[in-house]
Amino acid sequence: MTHSKKILLCFGTRPEAIKMAPLYHELINSTLRSFDKLRTGPPQCDTIEKTKSHFEVKVCVTAQHREMLDQVLDFFEIVPDYDLDLMQVNQTLNGLSANILFKIDEVLRKENPDLVLVHGDTTTSSMVALAAFNLGIKVGHIEAGLRTYNKQAPFPEEVNRQITSRIADIHFTPTLRATQNLLQEGIAPNTIVETGNTVIDALFWTTNKIAHPNFSHPEIEILKNSIPSNKKIVLVTGHRRENFGTGFRKLCEALLAISEREDVTIVYPVHLNPNVKDVVYEMLSNQKSIHLIAPVSYPAFVWLMQQSFLIVTDSGGIQEEAPSLGKPVVVTRTVSERPEGVSAGFSTLVGTDRNAFVKIVTDLLDNFQGFDKIQNPYGDGKASQKIVDYLRASILR
Repeated sequence: MTHSKKILLCFGTRPEAIKMAPLYHELINSTLRSFDKLRTGPPQCDTIEKTKSHFEVKVCVTAQHREMLDQVLDFFEIVPDYDLDLMQVNQTLNGLSANILFKIDEVLRKENPDLVLVHGDTTTSSMVALAAFNLGIKVGHIEAGLRTYNKQAPFPEEVNRQITSRIADIHFTPTLRATQNLLQEGIAPNTIVETGNTVIDALFWTTNKIAHPNFSHPEIEILKNSIPSNKKIVLVTGHRRENFGTGFRKLCEALLAISEREDVTIVYPVHLNPNVKDVVYEMLSNQKSIHLIAPVSYPAFVWLMQQSFLIVTDSGGIQEEAPSLGKPVVVTRTVSERPEGVSAGFSTLVGTDRNAFVKIVTDLLDNFQGFDKIQNPYGDGKASQKIVDYLRASILR
């Protein structure tokens, strides 16, 4: 008799896809390893063969992001079973939320999974969790417990996380701080599993792949030929809603000041949101030491991180990845749900204050010689394995 448990992974954005990809493969490979052990065992394993258990893994993407999501799916070799294709120009958060609830209902009713796994802090995660709860389906929350306790920063991600935490049945936390946040909120200790962050798994998978002699990527080749290798690269990203308007203008002013240095090249893959793109191109175009480029694929961005001297970002994922690459991060936010990197000295919060930004970046460019010890507080690359080990011990019993 075969016992299988159906797990549905749901995600909709590029960051979610990156962080769920290694978990997807670990779930698949865990099942394959289980079958291999049964097939290659001694003859007396007949009784085990009759009661073998495995995961049936399904993937549903909402495509809350479209092109950027597709790049990640292709690189990590994931073919979704369901693609809700919900990306719309200028869609509102309420419109997106309503569409997700409406469309995911059909998938959940058809598949009736034993467990739905969602990730992090997106509208997809909170709405899929709510839809699953309404149908009596258990929810596992990957990257649970991150908090700022400020509903407006990050917006709407902080509230999305808190909503999902109230719904989830299993909470996979990336750090001790995240675990403590949930315990303080009254989440039952036996539902919390501390694993590290799956983004480190994805990062190691990617660095190994792009380092292979036979690996070739057209974007990376273009970047190699267009970015000066004899200068310190300041890699910049930005997309947070709370920085729209004045915040991005102040950031651009600060970048202009840094670009006057002869030893610096600024590389800025510009987010496609008009609230970002219009301001950045207005203020930073046609500057000799500033390379404004289109958003790049994940492997190309990892390569850029490897080449950089320091990284300027408001991204949570980059704050988690950079310590493993030994890169200091200047965070253009006033509060972060990822304080571990700040406490360990890998990241510095500066907000969008021009003078503070220029001072911190200048000091790093002049004085940073590497970290004394690189022990990434966000994980060791084994988070996916820990999650699957827990699931095998719990839902496959």
